[in-house]
Amino acid sequence: MKKFVLISLAVIVSISVIALFSFKEANNSEKGKTSITAANKVEVFYFHFTRRCVTCQAVEDESKKAVESLYPDQVKKGTVIFEAINLDDESSKAVAERCKVSGQSLLVISGEARIDLTSEGFMNARSNPEKLKEELKKAIDPLLTGNK
Repeated sequence: MKKFVLISLAVIVSISVIALFSFKEANNSEKGKTSITAANKVEVFYFHFTRRCVTCQAVEDESKKAVESLYPDQVKKGTVIFEAINLDDESSKAVAERCKVSGQSLLVISGEARIDLTSEGFMNARSNPEKLKEELKKAIDPLLTGNK
């Protein structure tokens, strides 16, 4: 009887673990998809706080340079926008809530698409800005062509 209980318990735990990882993976594949802005506009937001380190500043600087160099015509037209938002400012609360942001974040948003590039920004802004530029391009290009 003890053996049966132990085997049953092991099976239940195994199934629970498999279900947990399956649910987590399904959640991750849909991560970041929320309706925030018009589909005909791509917004690149860098959310930050007043006090910033060198890397935080580099994420803003390199992201802004990348957007402006990759999409100069769209930036002029206003179809691609880069905006740095200080989360310590009262005026930024509404945008932060709309984008579901509570901390430092680098986001690309258009219509239903919400792409979080925070990790890529912090990993590459200082050491490999070209890689960050590539990641921004990979995120923005499909949004501009409508292949979300």
